[in-house]
Amino acid sequence: MLLEKGGCYAVTLEKIPAKLAQEITAKLSIPTIGIGAGTYVDGQVLVMHDMLGITKGFSPKFLRRYADLQAIIFDAVSNYIKDVKAADFPNDNESYH
Repeated sequence: MLLEKGGCYAVTLEKIPAKLAQEITAKLSIPTIGIGAGTYVDGQVLVMHDMLGITKGFSPKFLRRYADLQAIIFDAVSNYIKDVKAADFPNDNESYH
């Protein structure tokens, strides 16, 4: 393929049918990396923020969430803001003397 001949060392296949990804992978000697391209590729990508549930509102078919950290992060940031506004952070134990 032209990309391979042009010097590409890998190709990312995103949101394409698995059968097409399989055909492309079979024709290339360089690795194919899939993100929503099925199992017939040489490697997989899953964006960490999506996988960990940090971002919401984006949910393509290939996304599998392994955690829901958005609520945890929101609570942590909210508590930090509250403590800073209350002049409770940093406290005396968290300051160098």
